[in-house]
Amino acid sequence: MLTTLLNLSFKSLLNRRLTVLLSVITIAFSICLLLTVERVRTEAKLSFKQTISGTDLLVGAPSGDIQLLLYSVFHMGNASKNISWQQVEQIRQMPEVAWSIPLALGDSHRGYRVVGTEVGYFEHYKYGRKQSLEFAEGKTFDGLYEAVIGAEVADKLGYKPGQSIVIAHGVGRTSFKNHDDKPFTVVGILKRTGTPVDRSVLVSLESIEAVHVGWGAPDTGQDIRARLSQRLPKNQQVLTETQLQPQSVTALMVGVKKKTQIFRVQRKLNTQKTESLQAVIPGVALQQIWQLVSVAENALLIVAGFVVASGLVGLMAVILTGLNERRREIAILRTIGARPIQVMGLLVTESLLLTLMGILLGTLVFYLLLLVAAPVVYQQWGIWLQLAGLSWRELQLLGLIAACGILVGIWPGWRAYRISLTEGLAVKL
Repeated sequence: MLTTLLNLSFKSLLNRRLTVLLSVITIAFSICLLLTVERVRTEAKLSFKQTISGTDLLVGAPSGDIQLLLYSVFHMGNASKNISWQQVEQIRQMPEVAWSIPLALGDSHRGYRVVGTEVGYFEHYKYGRKQSLEFAEGKTFDGLYEAVIGAEVADKLGYKPGQSIVIAHGVGRTSFKNHDDKPFTVVGILKRTGTPVDRSVLVSLESIEAVHVGWGAPDTGQDIRARLSQRLPKNQQVLTETQLQPQSVTALMVGVKKKTQIFRVQRKLNTQKTESLQAVIPGVALQQIWQLVSVAENALLIVAGFVVASGLVGLMAVILTGLNERRREIAILRTIGARPIQVMGLLVTESLLLTLMGILLGTLVFYLLLLVAAPVVYQQWGIWLQLAGLSWRELQLLGLIAACGILVGIWPGWRAYRISLTEGLAVKL
């Protein structure tokens, strides 16, 4: 019986190929939209959570978990106050601490944040699945007035290694307080990571201090870079080293020796008396931020769901519209022995077949779209859309849509069920 129903349904659909094709295309595009939204939502969430994956603690002035994460990792906003360098040294001397990387924020270059840090940043900063930073061109900074730039900075501003750039005081896109007298040389360009590192200009802490020596005071005509390149007396060299020694930093990235020590170190830093500090576990803070934007995330999925629902309602309308033209066909089936429940099953089977064809075509279009759009999306927004098989959640969504396809056919099937033999054979003038 099932084979007969499938055979009759297939031949009936083939006889109405144009209408069927349009219905399948409508469902396919709605399926493609749903899968695209789900894949982008999933990958965006994963990319966001893996913005920083190798750091155990972020340490800064007390300002709230989210605020600390925003300005230290995403470079959004500003810190309420800095951490003294003496405190940085004390944290480094803690027996549980394996490494620590200071971050100094406050300057910018044409709207992009300048981050003062140490060479260890390129070794210890991890993103994604604990991936390390890699260079597309050049090398890391190893002296004053050298800068390493992120992929987006290089692409948008067209920079190459060897070019000179000028940083500005403050974080505005336009600044009237440029450090024109101390230009930096681009020595390296990082590969794209899909993280805020792509939008950063990385320099040494000593460079940050050097550009601010005497800043705001009358110009004495004495260039720090020239002084350091000369053979100066010993006492003058000590003075120069003192001037380049950071007095404070904005935040500190900390890695512990054992994961079981994270909460112990966090408690020590949050409760110590010498200086008010706040230690945050990045993963926890990232989860808190994502919860804030989950409303928009769910809204996108709901909109895509409504589009699919519209496609299925359109399918029902097509079947119901064609039902009037198929009264004689249904009557003939009844005449040769088909029972009413079999006629109803025929309509439900057709609805299911149309839905399944729409799912198959929509999935195919989805993968073609991924193949073409994935590199562009990664290039523009840093979200990598994996060309992988359907996830369990995506399969569940497609299964739900297939089930809805059966339900869509029930109403037209019930209408066909009630069509009488006499009404089907009657000639209406």
